[in-house]
Amino acid sequence: MITIIAAAAQNDSIGKDNQLIWHLSNDLKRFKSLTSGHHIIMGRKTFESFPKALPNRVNVIITRDKNYTAENAIEALALAKDDEQPFIIGGGEIYRQSLDIATRIELTRVHHEFEGDTFFPEIDPEVWKEVSREDHVKDEKHAYDYSFITYEKKILNKYL
Repeated sequence: MITIIAAAAQNDSIGKDNQLIWHLSNDLKRFKSLTSGHHIIMGRKTFESFPKALPNRVNVIITRDKNYTAENAIEALALAKDDEQPFIIGGGEIYRQSLDIATRIELTRVHHEFEGDTFFPEIDPEVWKEVSREDHVKDEKHAYDYSFITYEKKILNKYL
């Protein structure tokens, strides 16, 4: 099972200038909980937005630059083949390229619109089915309402 994990605003914005636009501590805790112990697959720009490789995960970087190297990271998608649930963690282009191969989306929907330069692709309801949702209202630690939503890919042909 390949899982896309993301946080996207109401207008699908996910970032600006290679940075997160909002801080929701529960979203970060959920991300850590779901991805710990797994491979996390990301584009080079997403990796470079972190101060260092994320701990307790195998950091896999996808890049067109054959000479690119990064400390504590692996640069081959095939290395995640033994992980029963690798996670695609961004950015926008990697999400778009992964929609066809992913079987699950773990999305934090931030119920606000933000200016951004990177966007999450549209989730096609003909392809994806919402299977769970947890709604949360803003509070002293969270400036925006948000929802944790899980989508699973619909099986279009039972013989596939």
